[in-house]
Order: sequence, then C-alpha cells, then structure tokens
Amino acid sequence: MKFKNLSQLEKELITCRDCPRLVAWREEVGVVKRKAYREQVYWAKPVPGFGDAGARVLVLGLAPGAHGSNRTGRMFTGDDSGKFLYPALYRAGFTNQPDGFNVGDGLMMKDLWITAVCRCVPPDNKPTRDEIINCQHWLDAEIEILHNLKVVVALGKLAWDQLVVKYGVSDRKTIPAFSHGGSCYSDDKGVWVVASYHPSRQNTQTGRLTAAMFDQIWKMVNQILVG
Repeated sequence: MKFKNLSQLEKELITCRDCPRLVAWREEVGVVKRKAYREQVYWAKPVPGFGDAGARVLVLGLAPGAHGSNRTGRMFTGDDSGKFLYPALYRAGFTNQPDGFNVGDGLMMKDLWITAVCRCVPPDNKPTRDEIINCQHWLDAEIEILHNLKVVVALGKLAWDQLVVKYGVSDRKTIPAFSHGGSCYSDDKGVWVVASYHPSRQNTQTGRLTAAMFDQIWKMVNQILVG
C-alpha cells in the first residue's frame, strides 16, 4: 500500500494485527503492567516511528520495550535504552532536549527519524523471522517517504542485517559482518549504513557500549552529513 505521508502511515500502522503472537503479548503486557506503572494506561499497540519528516538520518532499533515504548507509544521512551540514546542524540545536536519520557514531553528530533524493525513488543525481546518479514513493509514505506535520507544507523545486528539488504549493499547470502562503528555505502541509493551496538541495558551496564563509544557513532554521522 502506498502512503501519501507519515501521518497516513501511522494511522494505518497502529491498527495492524498481522502477528497474532505479538498482538496477544503487547495487550497482555498492557493489562498486567509493571508495578511501578500500575496506574498508567499502556499504549499496547504497534509503535510508530517519529521525528523530523525531512530527516537525513534514520535510526533503526529492534522493537518496542514491554514497559517502555509499549507503555508510552513512542520509540525508545520510558526505558533504559532511551535514557542512553536521547542524551547522546542531544549531545550530537539531533534533539532539542536530552531526555524523553512520554509523547507530550516536548522532545523534538532535528534532521533525524527513529523507527524499529518490529513495531510490537515481542516476548523475551525476540521477534520471529516471520514477524520481522510481516513488519518489513512498514519500514519500506517510511524509507520511501523519507526521501532526504543520507545515513541510516543500525542499532544492533538484526537492524544492520535488515538495512544492508534493504539498501542493496549485499544480498541475504553475503551480509557484511556487523561491528560497532562499521559502515558501508549504497551506490544505488546514495546512503551510508552505520552500525552501532544497541543501547540496551545489557550492553550499557556491562560496558560493552559506553557513552564515549556511542558519541563516536554520532560524530561519524555528522561527519558524513557535512562531507
């Protein structure tokens, strides 16, 4: 399906029920809730991307967090990944403030769009291959509308694999190895694909991904944009 703009895409996306396992899980989480958020109403629907519609940078994560985006309705909001991501984006000049808590907190992207491979929270944070394929057309539609893109940043190996295939820098049999700070260029699309470890709690609290390492990714992105 063709979409005229991102608003139209979002209206369609949030009604999606294509993956029965994910629909059941996102809604169950929204009912059971975490004790700290017991009084809050969970979003518990597919989470749309958000940011600057004229963005030259796209950031691709894996999927909403059960009590983060699945609760707030906005990517990388309300969990530890977002607490690590948004300060880094602010330091790099891509946001107007260093944090994001909910849809109405005033956070705005500058020249950047944030989205995910899967739009519904998966059990154990592990979508199946079929669920990833089911969700691919939403990412394809976003990329088609975001016609100014120059850099796409893959947060984690799964996002990297999706993007290097999407941008024609490989086929599915010869995907370039994922490495933090790795990059490749799509001659066909004129877009750089940059890899970063995902800012998950597992990575940031173990030191696998530090703030300095993450800042280097956004420095690289800015260098590409001005180059």
